[in-house]
Amino acid sequence: MSSKPRVLTGDTPTGKLHLGHWVGSLENRLALQDQYDCYFLIANKHAFTTRADQPADIRQSVLDIATDYLAAGIDPNQSAIFVQSEVPAIDELTFFFAMLLPFNRVMRNPTLKDEIRDKDLGDNYPFGFPLYAVGQCADILAFRPALVPVGEDQLPHLEMSREVARRFDQMYCGVDPHTQDENYVAAGGLFPIFQPLLGRVRRLVGTGGPAPGGELLKMSKSLNNAIFLCDDADTVQKKVMGMYTDPKRVRATDPGTVQNNPLWIFHETFNPDKAWVAQQEEAYRAGKVGDVAIKRKLVEVLNTILEPIRQRRKNYEQRPDDVLGALRAGTIAANAVAEETLQLAKQAMKQDYFPRSLALR
Repeated sequence: MSSKPRVLTGDTPTGKLHLGHWVGSLENRLALQDQYDCYFLIANKHAFTTRADQPADIRQSVLDIATDYLAAGIDPNQSAIFVQSEVPAIDELTFFFAMLLPFNRVMRNPTLKDEIRDKDLGDNYPFGFPLYAVGQCADILAFRPALVPVGEDQLPHLEMSREVARRFDQMYCGVDPHTQDENYVAAGGLFPIFQPLLGRVRRLVGTGGPAPGGELLKMSKSLNNAIFLCDDADTVQKKVMGMYTDPKRVRATDPGTVQNNPLWIFHETFNPDKAWVAQQEEAYRAGKVGDVAIKRKLVEVLNTILEPIRQRRKNYEQRPDDVLGALRAGTIAANAVAEETLQLAKQAMKQDYFPRSLALR
């Protein structure tokens, strides 16, 4: 076990990763690798909550995300990339944690409610769908992390996980409810009350137009408004040149709106030349520069960022056994931590009847 503080985060495999994932969490993960003991989860069981009839697609998505992690710069010699379904301790903790959360508390989770609405599930969802919110608590707490890097939309899940950690520590470890969060482990608790870590952009907008109410939609594969980390240069150019900008601007010489304009949101997010951005925004407002020129510059900026990722991805696509090898090594490391956590949790709950060991072959 490493003496470094631990980080846990991950993704549900719904397809390849895009720029929203990059600024929302991936950048933080890369920056944390040297200073933290990092565990990156691919939550394939959570994908079954809405895609149980598509197991082959889920499997491919797992491999795609693992490849994207490696291509983005996650170092398998420093960080553990692992598959959720191969860590059985998470399932056992999910059951125990489900006893610490009232059902109505789970259903009040705003992220869960938003998913039911956005995916148009109505009442037609399996029991496992709300259960996955409890499963996320186990995903996190099985690794007793200090930090959890996430996008803004995952904060409600994290707060529920923090509630579970407090309740477990109070109920089974005798921690005083008045204890400050940062002191729970020192007071005898098993689970630290971890801190979330948001990306520098909490919610990256997509390339398409707004919702009927006028709100800009976040980047999402399902909304067909995403630029993926694996998109080739021509695809990036096509997507950027078709990007939604200021609908009121008829000619390039008309004054343009910068605020809430995805074109400028992307420049402010990804263009490292802040002086150029400020200068061109002023010219845009004055009608001295058109969308086409600004989009061409954005194509250049994004392809500069994505080209090394694309090259690394191409290399890994030619070596699929290396991707599986990284997953296997990471899953072995993840099981060591999660099994230790489960053993300690069972001891605290007085349910540790027999020793056991777990090994992947």
